[in-house]
Amino acid sequence: MAESGGRRRLVPRGVDVPFRPMSISEMLDGAIAGIRHSTRTVLGVSVAISTVVQVTGSLISYYFIGQEARGEVTPRVLLRSVGAQATLGGIDLILTAFGILFLSGLLAPVLARTMFGLDISLRQVWLDVRARFGQLLLMAFVLIVISLAALALPALPFALAAAGNAHPAIGVLSALFGFPAGVVLMLWLYVLLVQSVPALVMERQGIGGALARARRLSKGRWWRTFGTLLLAMLVTVFMGFFALRIPFLIAQVVLFGDSGSGSDQVLPALALDTVGRIVSWSVVLPFDAGVIALLYMDRRMRREGLDLDLATRPAPEGDEDFFELWRPSVPSRPAPYAPPVAPAPGMAHRQGAP
Repeated sequence: MAESGGRRRLVPRGVDVPFRPMSISEMLDGAIAGIRHSTRTVLGVSVAISTVVQVTGSLISYYFIGQEARGEVTPRVLLRSVGAQATLGGIDLILTAFGILFLSGLLAPVLARTMFGLDISLRQVWLDVRARFGQLLLMAFVLIVISLAALALPALPFALAAAGNAHPAIGVLSALFGFPAGVVLMLWLYVLLVQSVPALVMERQGIGGALARARRLSKGRWWRTFGTLLLAMLVTVFMGFFALRIPFLIAQVVLFGDSGSGSDQVLPALALDTVGRIVSWSVVLPFDAGVIALLYMDRRMRREGLDLDLATRPAPEGDEDFFELWRPSVPSRPAPYAPPVAPAPGMAHRQGAP
């Protein structure tokens, strides 16, 4: 805090996370610096979310994929079934994306407070998001549904052709054009709307308002946002899989690789795999989520001059009003010009009369 004219001001420190428009590399570094600045808080939140997501994925794999998929938990059998791997991988990808989006909403206030050098704790994280907790869950769910709908819609002609026993050429053409179009549409909408999650938390927006804010903030910067998210994903995949998952996969092969697909080995193998995923994703998911939050802040600084705006605003009186700083400033508009009205004949004489 600093005093200026009798009013307190928040002073952006920008030591760990820069409080200015950032390059792509600075956003990636800033996400790591934010994790390092509040390691216990960030990892505590991340472990909780990763545990829920990965245990949910394991339960879905065990109970809803079927008896054949249950036997495919062991590495040796997994290698023989591409279909089950794709199904389980798709479910895991959807749950992981949901966890990243939800975590980005939780970490946005953490990174915002880090910019100002304010204290951060698990209790503070809860106080910051509890008013928007339900909407944050729904917002992440809505983005997942929008992305999956965008992926599935262009593939609908292929599904109709397959169901109606259409000519094979029609099915092939529908697949050749439909699936790539679905992937492109899904990526376009996800990148366009991903900033709605931190906007919902930081600006206390509703779901509709947050989606509209994301579209405005992403205008003219889609490719830059896409490139930043792609680099973050590559780092996440490399660190999460190659650096952290491989030891657990080796342990699976050593312990269960030659034991077949017996039911007595399914639960131990699945438990070990789940622990490995929890450990790896708890470390790397905050990086992806932090990049999304920093993308939102960077876009506001570039488009709206948020860094300059906050430097001129007085600090709120209470800690609970911290989010007032992040509400978009509405520029005051001058009243429309109205020409002076001439007095009616004789009015001036009456006004001057005693």
